[in-house]
Amino acid sequence: MLLHSNILGKGQPFVILHGFLGMSDNWKTHGKNLSEQGFEVHLIDQRNHGRSFWSNTFNYEALAEDLKHYCDKHHLKDIVLLGHSMGGKTAMLFATQYPDLVSKLLVADISPRFYPIHHDTILNGLSKLDFDIIKSRGEADKSLSEYVSDFGTRQFLLKNLYWIEKGKLALRVNLEVLKEEVAEVGEALPSYSRFEKATLFLRGDRSEYISIDDERIITNHFPKAKIVTIANAGHWLHAENPKDFFEAVMQFIL
Repeated sequence: MLLHSNILGKGQPFVILHGFLGMSDNWKTHGKNLSEQGFEVHLIDQRNHGRSFWSNTFNYEALAEDLKHYCDKHHLKDIVLLGHSMGGKTAMLFATQYPDLVSKLLVADISPRFYPIHHDTILNGLSKLDFDIIKSRGEADKSLSEYVSDFGTRQFLLKNLYWIEKGKLALRVNLEVLKEEVAEVGEALPSYSRFEKATLFLRGDRSEYISIDDERIITNHFPKAKIVTIANAGHWLHAENPKDFFEAVMQFIL
């Protein structure tokens, strides 16, 4: 099965992978801006997310193979590949497995290391959304607020809401499988994986996802890596400081 995508512009392929519980729409503003810079931008929904297919299998090997299948079907090569968080892990693995397809790699606010499970509260909150009772986005937000206090995070999560039929809301994410396989999201890049081409790691100055200790791990896997810190930004750095994020991306790829 082929991943769903939104393709913008013409030029060198620029592929963007969203994070856990996200979707391609999270990147549409950056995608439009990149397309105006002369790239053919592929905003992709990874499996069990957005409008892509659902599967009981969910791990980075599968996510990387989904991307390889997508590139083959669209005849993509010499791609610029950007992934955020979970998408960054997929991008790292893909680049180390298929280096001939990737010209440059960008990883947003994630390290190659292992991360313990830390999405439990969010997943529990989403699971408690009862769409037999909840009939509006406002009601869904109120229910979710009992588990997720941050308004911005709730708005990000509630982008997954859609009308499955008139008067009936649903979530686009395959919540059952993502809850079951959530440990896979934190898995480390295999120790032997290396990508020898230009790589940019972007981290938010208010985020703890990439620490000083991670710099050695990053360069072990990506010897040509450069690490740039985006000011006034946390884990969703591309949304929290889009101007500086976009400028850092453009400086690296041009």
